[in-house]
Amino acid sequence: MGGSLAGLLAAHVLAGHADRVTVVERDRFPEGSEARPGVPQGRHPHVLLQGGQVALESLLPGFLAQLRKAGAPWVGLPSDLVLWQSGRWLRRVPPTTHIYTGSRAQLEALVRSRVLADPRISVVEGAEVVGLLGDASRVRGVLLRDRSGDARGEQRALEADLVVDASGSGTKAPQWLAAIGAEGPHEETIDTGLAYASRVYRGKDGVLDGETLGYYVYPGPEQLHGGGALPLEDGSHLVIVSGLRGDEPPTGDDEFVTYTKRLGHPLLDRWLDDAEPLSPAFGYRRTANIRRRYDLPGRRPAGFLATGDALCAFNPIYGQGMAVAAMSAVALRDALADRRRTPTTRRVQRALLAASRQAWDISAGADRSMPGAVGTATDSGAADRVAGWYLRRVQERSPGDPVVGRAFRAVLTLSEPVAALFAPPVARAVLFGPPAPSPTEPPATPERTGD
Repeated sequence: MGGSLAGLLAAHVLAGHADRVTVVERDRFPEGSEARPGVPQGRHPHVLLQGGQVALESLLPGFLAQLRKAGAPWVGLPSDLVLWQSGRWLRRVPPTTHIYTGSRAQLEALVRSRVLADPRISVVEGAEVVGLLGDASRVRGVLLRDRSGDARGEQRALEADLVVDASGSGTKAPQWLAAIGAEGPHEETIDTGLAYASRVYRGKDGVLDGETLGYYVYPGPEQLHGGGALPLEDGSHLVIVSGLRGDEPPTGDDEFVTYTKRLGHPLLDRWLDDAEPLSPAFGYRRTANIRRRYDLPGRRPAGFLATGDALCAFNPIYGQGMAVAAMSAVALRDALADRRRTPTTRRVQRALLAASRQAWDISAGADRSMPGAVGTATDSGAADRVAGWYLRRVQERSPGDPVVGRAFRAVLTLSEPVAALFAPPVARAVLFGPPAPSPTEPPATPERTGD
């Protein structure tokens, strides 16, 4: 259920274990790399973190070369961006990780062309799932309703040995499970009320100069507004601004530009003075963290799995969704290939949840500290408070300390486990050293090796 990244990559994995895999998608796929209604965040910035790059390359060998050939910007961190975090500008030391910042539509189109080339995978487009077939012991397929054409509104059954919910954060699966006598999952939520708006611009000479590809202000408890500009594959930049509940960014042309003045420094605002807008501004407000605990005890039927945002959705401001979709597909592949254990529904579901755990800890942990956060998972225990204290010290030191910064970026980009933050050199700097000096103004150029 769902033909976005999580669904396509799950289908790719399952094709190695089934005679036939059917992808059911509400939309009709575009011919090329165009945004579509079924991806409500499609017009907003997306980044492919290092952990997601490794996962995608593992699933689709040669994919990263395809992405580069298609022009997707490969941005080194922290050297290629001017970054503000925790009240400080980051030193632009040589890159220790890279992200892709091309459009979501481009990346998804490339994945779609690779996955759907497999003759074992077919697509039902323009149809929505309206229920599950089966009972509390086992799911045996889905009930479809056509959304267009002569059959519009008609319902039909699609039988299957396994149903995978990749329909996104707005999934109706909990209600459908209840309808067949099973239990829906317990939901953990944290919602800061963050909202953002995005608009495409083309600048004269990049964001700042030839050696700077982008600019970004990370929001936090002390800096409630965030935003910046990230490069796209066609040479334009996608500008984003964000604010919390009651102070949402507007989408009117003049109001959007005025809102950038709230970022605390006029760098982006000045660049917009000479940049040409190429699109209207689009807003987005569904940014809650939601984790559905299908792994917990309950009446869970065999033959049903959840993945992607249908399982664990993150505040999009942290850029984790595409990476976790790919990492979850790797977890699915590995669970099904493990000859030591029978891949029961519960065991595989636990593996999928584990693939999203680090991203959840980062996103939920950061959002718990934001003013006005609400939800069922906002309370933190003693261990969380100690971890929060340590992580605040990491954040304070990462802008100026290359050792701490390297470890922090590795964890944030999901390429290293959280344990990397406790390696002896990092722990010494975090526990016993003062924050290292960092730039007092936006650094215009990267630091060279040996500077």
